[in-house]
Amino acid sequence: MTRTLIFGGARSGKSAYAEQLAIATGKPVIYLATAQAGDAEMQARIAHHQQRRPSTWRTVECTTDLALVIEQASTPDNVILIDCLTLWLSNLLFAENPDYPEIGNITPPELFSLQRSAFLQALETVAGDVILVSNEVGMGIIPQGAISRWFVDEAGRLNQAVAARCEQVTWVAAGLPLPLKGA
Repeated sequence: MTRTLIFGGARSGKSAYAEQLAIATGKPVIYLATAQAGDAEMQARIAHHQQRRPSTWRTVECTTDLALVIEQASTPDNVILIDCLTLWLSNLLFAENPDYPEIGNITPPELFSLQRSAFLQALETVAGDVILVSNEVGMGIIPQGAISRWFVDEAGRLNQAVAARCEQVTWVAAGLPLPLKGA
């Protein structure tokens, strides 16, 4: 069992690299898609990812309960590819459709804490290989709004927690993988 985190900026090539790793295992792939097609731009992004995936891969749309799907789908004979953790984080944050303030403290929905904890636990006890894709969003300008700052902070914390549980961590920039942890 190997857990691998692939992360980088938007359009860095991280998803394509993760897909190559999944193919290289030679195992059946279960693709956990976390995106929601809320507008035409996101629909186009999803379609782009769908067209790239081999038809033999099983796709499971999973917008919030990653832990449950990981526990149900993971076996030593397959690989799970999760794309992506930052979209999943957004799904959890806005699951209850709150109207967040532009300034002040953010109180995340209860679902956020429950699902994050369950996901990290499932990652520790997963039966087979897992490849996780995530965005690095904290390297640019500090966002103005409270919700944007909270999201950047939580994405960074999530990436750190996942990286600590993974045997391999790779940063992707300009389509080039740079191993940070493991071989």
